[in-house]
Parts: sequence; structure tokens; C-alpha cells
Amino acid sequence: MKNKTKYIEIFIKSLSIDKKKFNEKLKYNDIDEWDSIGHMTLVSGLEEGFNISLDTDDIVDFSSFKKGIQILKKHKIT
Repeated sequence: MKNKTKYIEIFIKSLSIDKKKFNEKLKYNDIDEWDSIGHMTLVSGLEEGFNISLDTDDIVDFSSFKKGIQILKKHKIT
């Protein structure tokens, strides 16, 4: 599975959103599901799914789907 596809699947699963509600322009708090609890669930899903550990700055900076891609790139995930 390609990493971007995996990222999208983790995003959808972690936030418990319908695939139709997902788009790559999503930002934190754009949808009800991506609140502070959803954010931490998403962080946990990414850490587990990609076997990485995000630092506090990355967790705070993770404000959009696209920003998440940049953060993953820092961990050599493309």
C-alpha cells in the first residue's frame, strides 16, 4: 500500500468520518470529528500505522491534512 493511501485511510478511520466527507483540504476543526480528542486519536493512529513517534511541536503544528504530509516527510515517509 502506498504511504499516501495509508495516510488517508488512517485519517478517515481515526476521525471516524465517511469517505465522502474526506478531502485533502481538511483543516483542524473544519469538521466536528477533528476536535482535540479526534486530533489525539489521529496522532496515535499515525504513530501506530507508520511506527513513528511525533514530537510535541509536530502534534501542535499538525493543523491540516497537507501539514500532516509535511510532518510525515520529516520522518522519511513519502
